[in-house]
Amino acid sequence: MQTAEIQRRWLTFFGDRGHTVVPSASLVTDDPTLLFTVAGMVPFIPYFTGVVPAPFPRATSVQKCIRTLDIEEVGKTTRHGTFFQMNGNFSFGDYFKEGAISYAWELLTSSESDGGLGFAERDLWVTVYEDDDEAIELWKKVAGLPESRIQRLGKADNYWHTGQPGPGGPCSEIYFDRGPAYGAEGGPAADDNRYLEIWNLVFMQYLLTEVRSKTDFDIAGELPKKNIDTGMGMERVAFLKQGVDNMYEIDQVRPVLDMAAQLSGRRYGADHDDDVRMRVIADHVRSGLMLMTDGVSPSNEGRGYILRRLLRRVVRAMRLLGVDAPSFSELFEASRVAMRDAYPEVEAEYERTSRLALGEEDAFLRTLASGTTILDVAVEDTKQAGGSSLSGDTAFLLHDTFGFPIDLTLEIAEEAGLSVDRSAFDTLMSDQRARAKADAKAKKGKLADLSVYSEFRAQGETVFTGYDYLQTDSRVLGLIVDGIPVQSASAGQIVEVILAESALYAESGGQAADKGSIIGNGFDLEVLDVQRPVKGLISHTVQVRSGEVGAGDAATSVVDREYRHSAAQAHSATHLVHAALRQTLGQEAHQSGSFNKAGYMRLDFSWNQALSHETRSEIEEIANNAVRDNLEVVTRILPLDEARKAGAMALFGEKYGDTVRMVDIGGPWSRELCAGTHVRTSAEVGLVNLVSESSVGSANRRVEALVGLDAFRDLAAERAIVSQLTANLKTPREQLPERISDLVSQLKAAEKKIAAFEASRLAERVPAIAASAARVGPVLAVLEDVGVLASADELRSLVTSVRERLAAEPAVVALAARAGGKPAVIVATTAGARDAGVRAGALAKTAAGVLGGGGGGKDDLAQGGGTDENAIPAALDSIRGALAG
Repeated sequence: MQTAEIQRRWLTFFGDRGHTVVPSASLVTDDPTLLFTVAGMVPFIPYFTGVVPAPFPRATSVQKCIRTLDIEEVGKTTRHGTFFQMNGNFSFGDYFKEGAISYAWELLTSSESDGGLGFAERDLWVTVYEDDDEAIELWKKVAGLPESRIQRLGKADNYWHTGQPGPGGPCSEIYFDRGPAYGAEGGPAADDNRYLEIWNLVFMQYLLTEVRSKTDFDIAGELPKKNIDTGMGMERVAFLKQGVDNMYEIDQVRPVLDMAAQLSGRRYGADHDDDVRMRVIADHVRSGLMLMTDGVSPSNEGRGYILRRLLRRVVRAMRLLGVDAPSFSELFEASRVAMRDAYPEVEAEYERTSRLALGEEDAFLRTLASGTTILDVAVEDTKQAGGSSLSGDTAFLLHDTFGFPIDLTLEIAEEAGLSVDRSAFDTLMSDQRARAKADAKAKKGKLADLSVYSEFRAQGETVFTGYDYLQTDSRVLGLIVDGIPVQSASAGQIVEVILAESALYAESGGQAADKGSIIGNGFDLEVLDVQRPVKGLISHTVQVRSGEVGAGDAATSVVDREYRHSAAQAHSATHLVHAALRQTLGQEAHQSGSFNKAGYMRLDFSWNQALSHETRSEIEEIANNAVRDNLEVVTRILPLDEARKAGAMALFGEKYGDTVRMVDIGGPWSRELCAGTHVRTSAEVGLVNLVSESSVGSANRRVEALVGLDAFRDLAAERAIVSQLTANLKTPREQLPERISDLVSQLKAAEKKIAAFEASRLAERVPAIAASAARVGPVLAVLEDVGVLASADELRSLVTSVRERLAAEPAVVALAARAGGKPAVIVATTAGARDAGVRAGALAKTAAGVLGGGGGGKDDLAQGGGTDENAIPAALDSIRGALAG
């Protein structure tokens, strides 16, 4: 049974039984405590916690998920996958334990011909929470399971909660017996390799408080509405139904594994290490494909960094299989074909995602080349110092800064006859993970508790009137200070205000929040920020300028008219520039992010090379021609499917409901899904001035523009600069570029003459400095303060020239100077001095310590510096003392 067929059967089964079929949410979750959607129930958390009223009594979904905590275990076990699909059915105060158990048993054991999954009843076991007698009796009653195939387990295995105060309850897990070939008898409690968990039924019935750990918490009482949250592992069911050994061999994953085998000439099943590498490749390619399809681009932070790491691990695994050439084209194509039946969007977005993947592969192959060079230097330095082990610091620097895999460092070091201080590396990695975990925990504790908004959200959605009005009368539903509801706030306080209606735009869709005020009888509030902390609710962060505001007071939200108009200009300009980009570069130049506020806009788009000056000018001209043409701006509310059929573009990673707002500028010339505020006609934008274009990743570019009066002021400032230049240089405006170019050429020529003069002057000093050499210990030593020099480069040149004069002798040259405004010392040694055991690096370090700084280098040439120029004589004396000793 193909994976797409399992998906179809699941949704049909529950859809036919009164469940609202909810499409998979994006892998990029709205939850501020999570990078990705990590479980099937994540999109439903606001309904389970009661923060947002559930829009349906029961629902079902097949949810795309990403988990990366155990990324190092991928490929080594049968149960660690980065991307996976969770089939879920959910009840919000509707059916409870008996319903959940009945549905699960019916779907699992009904024959395939009747639309079920066709599992034999004799192969199914269940576990329940040790005190949940009700669930045990229901399993006996509904499924007819004998008590011998029902096992009681403790909180660690069969109790669920979020890790925060809130809903929780016992759960019951369904296991499939894979047979004696996979382990010992005795049920899941005896061997969870033979008995594979395929479905978890969570009975959310209690309100938990004081959650101290997975197993240590307090139960305040029963929830007013009991909920059901279940999750069936799609990949696990798929490999059982397809008769293969693990999730890497199912129909959605195996084609990539086979392609890796074909490209490498290795056979899957012939070697354990190669098998692990092929499974890593298959998992990570599919995961990368799905992340990029949902709008994630490779980068050095957040979600983009996780994606980058997955893609680089693929390159590394292919290298270990003996493939150094690019391979993403073949691997991602195999994944596209495997995934498109279940997720048609993979096909629709493949041109963009493949370009991202190929760009990242090319960039990392170049990184590997440069990283290898850095590693080669570290290996050579270690050998020269007589070491046998590469430092853990070096390995960590290569891994953390350059993305150089530790396995590759180990391999190259071993080829050079060195080991790697793996213990030190692992310690540094562990410290980094601990910091990241602590940071994530801190963020979770700060952001996760949204329950303070539940009583306000329960009164209905905040009505946003700002599309039509800049002022709206309403009432204060509540006030929040530091996460706690309060009854009133007075002058000087900063407080969150929840209104029933508001004309103030909350930050979203790349548009900054409105500026404005909230006024009422006896109070005046300055609006600092406007956000949507939970779906359907607008919160205004304000400072009380005067008076006292209380819950229940009548209040009027007032938008700063000028700021709103400027913000609307910028947002409409973003649409114009996006349309101009696609007209100039082609349809693949798709927006990947944006931000706009009054007078300013930026737009990120998928493209893998810098734009020429001519292309930038063309984009700017097309956008401003659209302004000149005074195109009508029309907004419509319509079903999502209808908007897509009309050609409306959606921003990757944005969440859209069944009904959307479509913004047309000039009809289909620019047609996008957008909840932002806009001008009425394109002429109101005024002016678009592209001020910069830059890279924001291996396959993404960014353009920034000033809009309206801000654009005019910037151009006026440039005009003033040009006028000043024409006056100072006595040159007409049209001749300025040529005149400035001539001046630059003259300046460079003068700098060369000055450099030649300085070099000649330095060369004249060499004989006298060399003649000052005197024997100190085993060598001739030149120890001199040469005064003030322009740079350390001049000092280095002087030192090496003096050393050449003394090359036939065991000699040390140590010269100090005030170079570039700071004291510096450079030490050079001849071959004879090094044979006598003198090392320049050690001497430079000694002198730098006296100067109040640090230094070091190689045995033949080294440099040090500091902050105390008065200590130069003492620094040279320290070198004399070291040589004498």
